Amino acid sequence: MLIHPDIDPVIVALGPVKVHWYGFMYVLAFISAYLLATYRARIHREAGDFWNSEMVSDTLFYGALGVMLGGRIGYVIFYEFDKFLANPLWLFRVWEGGMSFHGGFIGVMLAMLLFARKYRKSPMQVLDFIAPCVPLGLFFGRIGNFINGELWGRVSAGGQSWLMAFPTAAPFDDVAMQNNPALQALAQPVQGMLLLPRHPSQLYQAVCEGLLLFILLWWYSSKPRPRMAVSAVFLLGYGAARFLMEYFREPDADQGFFLGGLFTKGQLLTIPMLLIGAWMLWYAYRRNRYDWGPSAGAVQ
Repeated sequence: MLIHPDIDPVIVALGPVKVHWYGFMYVLAFISAYLLATYRARIHREAGDFWNSEMVSDTLFYGALGVMLGGRIGYVIFYEFDKFLANPLWLFRVWEGGMSFHGGFIGVMLAMLLFARKYRKSPMQVLDFIAPCVPLGLFFGRIGNFINGELWGRVSAGGQSWLMAFPTAAPFDDVAMQNNPALQALAQPVQGMLLLPRHPSQLYQAVCEGLLLFILLWWYSSKPRPRMAVSAVFLLGYGAARFLMEYFREPDADQGFFLGGLFTKGQLLTIPMLLIGAWMLWYAYRRNRYDWGPSAGAVQ
């Protein structure tokens, strides 16, 4: 069993100013999105879909606002709504952490609607353009989760060499062994604590929801596709990856399982993405309208 490295969450401290790894991962996410969007803008521009540098910058600005506001509000609504009802100002206590992908996703969609209105583009045209630039950001986000030692995976008796002990999970390991004494046979002493082997699910998610989804979307969007198809593939790809990875990820302690222990909150929130993505892909190819390439503007 591997031991999670004790990485200081603060990269550098300059007096009262501290730069955290998680914040740095957000910076890398936005930089990668900007570079990828700049490249896509050139390809689209050459093929008849006009995007200039100002539009790319605005896209990232609107997207960043959508991620930050939507991610925070979504986390509060989906996971901590009781705290919000007890104290609405808790929404603004961002230093305590708490971001939701699904909330950030909704926030980005709303932000792209505003962007599309400003530049008189179809909302789906904008979403198709930006979707392939998103997965690398998800990759960096999950790496940030791993560095912080948060959102670890479920306990496993599989004996895989990459299973990992997370010191930050020690209180949860204690509870798990109290509820199921048989787990004590799996525990190993680490830094004076008995820790259980867990899946490093943050890394699983970084690979599947980040790198693999990026490769799939970048390949698929490298050629003209019907309007809405690229966004549909993003929904399907992320939805499938997230749904499967939830079987390795430990549910939040205050959330647990739903529907008789069949699903986690993350899986329930992902099911609509899969259904909507499947319908969008079917409708995109049925309508067969292209925004760039030889068939741009044609409806067959």
